[in-house]
Amino acid sequence: MIRALTQFSTRNPWKVVALWAVVGFSLLFVAQMLIFRVTQTQSGDFLPPTYDSAAALKVAEEKFGAKPDANAVTVLVARQDGSPLGRADEQRIASTAKELSARRVTMPPAKDDETSFLAEDHSQTPRVAPVMVAPDRGFELLNVQLTGNSMDPGMHDLYRAFRDTARGAFAEDGMRTGFTGGLADQADTQEAQETTSKVVGAVMVLLIMVINVLVFRSVLAAFVPLIAVSLISGAATGAVAGTAMLTGVKLDASTPSMISVVLLGVGIDYFLFLLFRFREQLRARPDAHARAVAADVSARVGTAITSAALTIVAAFATLGVATFGQFRVLGPAIAVSVLVMLFASLTLMPALLAVTGRKMFWPSRSLTREPRPGLAARVGELVARRPLTMVVASVALLGALAAGLAGIRMDFSQSAGDNDTAAAATAAEIRRSLPAGVSDPTTVYVTAEPGRTLTARSLDALPAALTKVDGVGKVGATVLNGDRTAARIDVYLTADTQSAAARDLVSGPVRTAVAGHTPPGTRAHVGGTAAIFADISTAVDHDLRTVFPVAAALIALILLILLRSLLAPVVLMISVGLGFAATLGASALFFQHLLDKPGVNFVLPLVLFLFVVALGTDYNILISDRIREEMARPGPARAAVARAVRHTAPAIATAGIVLAASFGSLAVTPSPSTQQIGFATGLGILLAAFVLSIVLVPALTALIGRAIWWPTRAARTPGHDRARPHEERSEHAERSEEGRSAYVH
Repeated sequence: MIRALTQFSTRNPWKVVALWAVVGFSLLFVAQMLIFRVTQTQSGDFLPPTYDSAAALKVAEEKFGAKPDANAVTVLVARQDGSPLGRADEQRIASTAKELSARRVTMPPAKDDETSFLAEDHSQTPRVAPVMVAPDRGFELLNVQLTGNSMDPGMHDLYRAFRDTARGAFAEDGMRTGFTGGLADQADTQEAQETTSKVVGAVMVLLIMVINVLVFRSVLAAFVPLIAVSLISGAATGAVAGTAMLTGVKLDASTPSMISVVLLGVGIDYFLFLLFRFREQLRARPDAHARAVAADVSARVGTAITSAALTIVAAFATLGVATFGQFRVLGPAIAVSVLVMLFASLTLMPALLAVTGRKMFWPSRSLTREPRPGLAARVGELVARRPLTMVVASVALLGALAAGLAGIRMDFSQSAGDNDTAAAATAAEIRRSLPAGVSDPTTVYVTAEPGRTLTARSLDALPAALTKVDGVGKVGATVLNGDRTAARIDVYLTADTQSAAARDLVSGPVRTAVAGHTPPGTRAHVGGTAAIFADISTAVDHDLRTVFPVAAALIALILLILLRSLLAPVVLMISVGLGFAATLGASALFFQHLLDKPGVNFVLPLVLFLFVVALGTDYNILISDRIREEMARPGPARAAVARAVRHTAPAIATAGIVLAASFGSLAVTPSPSTQQIGFATGLGILLAAFVLSIVLVPALTALIGRAIWWPTRAARTPGHDRARPHEERSEHAERSEEGRSAYVH
């Protein structure tokens, strides 16, 4: 199957390139049009309905008309002269708020008329209602409801339009305003970091190009992989978005960016593996036609790429068994995207090699001269000569980093952190006078059994009990719905609703008080941010215990089939396990201790496990496959390990740097969770490439010897002699040619 695809692509390269261009740009168009319509930002919507906070969301929607994509914006209104608010001021604020509630906010004109028809019109009439006045009467708070995907740039524009309108309206009354809340915070942060994000993106692309230029000394080798992988990434995102639209599945808001980063890194890696091997074979077969070489190389490397890609697919597909919906949709989405990249690696990439031929490496003269043995050769000799020392050094490094796991905590915060934005300043001003949770209350919903109705008096015991809970700053009035079958009680916590203290408070004393004072014939559910994150914590703990062993078992099975050995997969799985522990521990040390964050983001352990184990296994597959091939030759096993490292380390090192740079670009995004994923995954990839695959696995193999392939023996690879006729030359020529750094199998 692999050979059939690659041979067809190299025989008909222009047709394959043209077909990919048409399909790729079409799916890229679909992605731009649909992506914000198939994503959602409310974490609670990903919880199973059996969780208490999810049940509360359902009551809010069915009984109180709450919208699942509603975004709350808190508006602070105060006198410009700093004086306390008087009764007349409160009346003017109420009057202006009523006017804003009746005024439709329209979308600003699109900046690009050519693509304006793609944008969804978010124009709407907001709900604006007074909430409370500060105890010192220094300001009054209003609650504003704007509906839409908070990650959509169109919603950011709509929020800014409302902000400017409200600011002008209150200024006419001599009032100043401040805006905070999820949507306001995201819009301000995105605006503040827009330039930084663009610069980092440009630097990342430039870095990949510079790496390719330094490695291949070629113009086309620098540009072609980036252009091809960008097209494939857009096509994969479009395919995922289209599938989500057809099936009605909602994706997490981080899914599109994760797909782009994963495919950029993985795609460049696969292209690099092909380019290294292509250059090696062009040197070894100077008289062969470039298309024939491209066909042979694509078939050979395609096997390793397929195994590596299927490892990632299997790992992320296991997220489909998770209970938390954010994991359940992220895993299959990335798995499908990697399958698209795999198909492109077996069709589009071979076609591009066939089209460019030897011109791919112009103006470099590397095809006509033998490179000298370099750093990779010295590392290979060191690993083979002192394997025990290298194993001890590697394990000591990984163990020291893994020590950061002691006392690790999970952080469920989704705010942009301590940013210097207007929204952050407004939030700080509110916290100085009111409970931290005033702009994001925890809400208790009480529903009556069928055929019964509620009264505020019948529920008096519940708010009274909640008032006595330590950590509750204020309890709002009981609000009944229209048919009096449900009631809502807002609870304002003294702790930040995204903090661990708030989660513990809600999951413990608050829910205990609710359970003990709910009247007979009614049911009560606790909702709100703190309650949602408390339930997410429970769901994530369950999923970690389920997904980890399933993913590890699938990856081990793939290694068992690929390597046809019982011992080798154990060695590889132990090494990537150490790499995962070291990466997570280093992340905890960096974020939790060095930067004094509340902890590591709650999705990091699972996503990091999948990325580091799956992608780290990719590199281990490449080095192990080459070691097996070298051990098929006569001679000591340690010499075979040295040759394998010498030939394969440059490809792994280059691919690791590119992939780490790709993930590292996420570390400067506005989202704290994405920042941590970018930093941790980039670090994990570097450890996987430079410590695990280049040092630890070869050193362990050198210690064990050919017994690592038990119960089978390393057999000569089919076509081995034909692919490497130069191996039969003199010892002097062999030493020279073993310095080649581009043999990937």
